[in-house]
Amino acid sequence: MTITTTKASVPPRTRPRRIPEVAGGQGLRTLGLYALAVLVGLSVWQLVAMKYGPSLVASPRETLSAAGELASDGTLGNSVIASSRRILIGWGLGVAVGAPVGLLIGQIRIVRQLLEPYIEFFRFIPPVAFVTLAVVWLGIGETSKVVLIFYTAVFIVTLNTSAGVMAVNESKLRAAASLGASRSQVLRRIVLPSTVPYILTGARLAMGNSFLTIVSAEIVAAQVGLGSLIWTSRNYGRIDWVFVGIITLGVLGLVYDRVLRLIAMRVLRKYGVNV
Repeated sequence: MTITTTKASVPPRTRPRRIPEVAGGQGLRTLGLYALAVLVGLSVWQLVAMKYGPSLVASPRETLSAAGELASDGTLGNSVIASSRRILIGWGLGVAVGAPVGLLIGQIRIVRQLLEPYIEFFRFIPPVAFVTLAVVWLGIGETSKVVLIFYTAVFIVTLNTSAGVMAVNESKLRAAASLGASRSQVLRRIVLPSTVPYILTGARLAMGNSFLTIVSAEIVAAQVGLGSLIWTSRNYGRIDWVFVGIITLGVLGLVYDRVLRLIAMRVLRKYGVNV
């Protein structure tokens, strides 16, 4: 009788499993870092205020007290609403016009050749230069501010959109054309999905620049608004009110940008772009 021996099967080596990082722990760490950064900023602000005095730099406590004073009589709330309305309307119109124009410029050569000289000319003229003309032509009402913010946003969105169109992979366009896709199908299925990240980036940049414009416009011709609040506070010598207006602008801009980022993340995921 023949006895056959077989090698004992050795189980394959397994790598030690990594414990996945807890999402909640990461969120708490990020929140803690944000809180630490804010505390450091407030401490530096307090030290600067102690050094230069309330006539030049309002302390955090004085600024908070002034904010409560302005909020109690409705001045702060009305200013935020007025500035937000002007920014959102002008910015929204700029995005609504700039994105289609950018698509046309990027796709159609003759349109690009006709519009490019005007875009390259006007985009180097800051909106502040047109504040006086806007007031003379359109008056001191809402229209002049909205038009100035539209002027700020439209060129930024147009340039970013056209850059996105011209950055589309040429091989994709040729492949679609060889398969018999129409121009509208190429636009919807290839060009637009590739250009969406550029449009969203342009929209975010335009939002930031809109805050720069609204302050200048409201300083010159506005009775209500954060820019008007800052200028009026300066005339009354209320440095603490000035700080309230400036900080409110920063907080408002931060909130708008965060909301826009969340929307952008959802839209980009819809088009298959990982963020």
